[in-house]
Amino acid sequence: MVREKYPGAEIFLPDRLTQPKLREAVQDCRGCPLYLGATQAVFGEGPRNARIMLIGEQPGDREDVEGHPFVGPAGKLLDRALEEAGLARGAVYITNAVKHFHFETRGKFRLHKRPPAPAVRACRPWLDAELKVLEPEVVVVLGATAAQAILGSSFRVTQDRGKVITHSIAPALIATLHPSAILRAPDPAAREASYRLLVTDLKLAAKRAKAAAGKTR
Repeated sequence: MVREKYPGAEIFLPDRLTQPKLREAVQDCRGCPLYLGATQAVFGEGPRNARIMLIGEQPGDREDVEGHPFVGPAGKLLDRALEEAGLARGAVYITNAVKHFHFETRGKFRLHKRPPAPAVRACRPWLDAELKVLEPEVVVVLGATAAQAILGSSFRVTQDRGKVITHSIAPALIATLHPSAILRAPDPAAREASYRLLVTDLKLAAKRAKAAAGKTR
């Protein structure tokens, strides 16, 4: 990635950081080359007063087409897990570490590719702006890309998921499995076991958010 050609997202941020202005400005982002193949940027969605922010990796094919985060198969699984954890999707804020879809084409299909590290770094100002606007009590990072974007490349979700981490971006940070990874599990038993871990971690996030709400009363 050539720095001069792709300067990172910071220069594309609006002067005033609000959800509507950020959502509008992100469509003009040329901070990394991923915008070249994507239909549009997909920004985060959720209420301004959301206590829980969920951060995934990047939009998928359906998200790229529809312009909303987590609306494909992984999103449907996440919705089910949120409901089982006692969280309404409309009460949480959901976003991704990278705002444009990175893929490879095979025949008629666009297949997900993990975004390169320079693109994750280039896109970080959008995520930082979302965190600054919302100031969530709990951040849940879904999968390795989101976790390592915040916690560093040495962090391993498989080793440290489900732990409450104190971090500068939020009073509580929890890493868990990405729904798409659960869908890729090799058999139904493995998928169910992984899904149970996701629900457990979301329940922990809900518990921490509820405790934080009690302290502010």
